[in-house]
Amino acid sequence: WRADVDEAAGALLEVIREVRPQVLVSYDSNGFYGHPDHIQAHRVAWRAFELADGLVRKFYATAIPKSVIAEGIELMQDDPAGFLAVDSLDDLPFGVPDEQVTTEIDATGFLDAKLTAMRAHASQIAVDDPFFALSDKVGQRALGFEYYTLLAGPRGPGRGDRGWEDDLFAGIE
Repeated sequence: WRADVDEAAGALLEVIREVRPQVLVSYDSNGFYGHPDHIQAHRVAWRAFELADGLVRKFYATAIPKSVIAEGIELMQDDPAGFLAVDSLDDLPFGVPDEQVTTEIDATGFLDAKLTAMRAHASQIAVDDPFFALSDKVGQRALGFEYYTLLAGPRGPGRGDRGWEDDLFAGIE
């Protein structure tokens, strides 16, 4: 969180020039839940995206729709994993209005791998399938879907009832 944004963005720009990604994904400007390192990661990624001057076509921020959080809160009313449940979405440091979400990726085939990876960070996250909690002890449901907000670049065609993209590379020719 103390890194000089331009210096760190310059280092990331070197990677961008070498790897040539079409899409860049980072935390949102709140660092997803307010973590200073994550907030700075967003600032650095955004600055590198700007410096890349068109080398990267799209920039996304991770997101979780408030409707998905509400479903998880309802499921955890009995606090099955010993995590602290919340009564109101307004009590949480994360979550975005559904209208802000632009993209939903079905990653259900990778949920077991995701949970295994999360368990590898036991000092930072507690996992009791299908729930997990970060150091804030706010229980969350582990999802097989990933959500994003497109911050820059062409939006691909929407799908389903909500009109969300289902591919981060949608709209790139």
